Amino acid sequence: MKTSKKNTAKPAKKILQEFKVKPLADRVLIKEDSESKEEKTASGIIIPVSAQEDKGGKRGKVVAVGEGRTEEGRLLPVSVRVGDIVLFQWGDKIKVDNEEYYIVKESEILAVIKK
Repeated sequence: MKTSKKNTAKPAKKILQEFKVKPLADRVLIKEDSESKEEKTASGIIIPVSAQEDKGGKRGKVVAVGEGRTEEGRLLPVSVRVGDIVLFQWGDKIKVDNEEYYIVKESEILAVIKK
């Protein structure tokens, strides 16, 4: 008589949750980093958030990515991944569940910020 073992292994945790908006082609959905902290210099001068703002680029976290763009019949995947912290220029602002996000083309992403 064979005894069957029950599978006692725990199922793998779903690390990335499916987002409600799926960008198409080489577009990326980014949640802008809204951390606002005053900085204090070594000499004690407080620099307000408004003086720290860089009007040229924004920093944010990648929430969803498209599959990539097609070039000469080949699919070129997007080079950023969900969870990456990126510096980006501009994009279309959308609102999902009262949260603001940017949809940007991959070419508008200036850099991936390493921790």
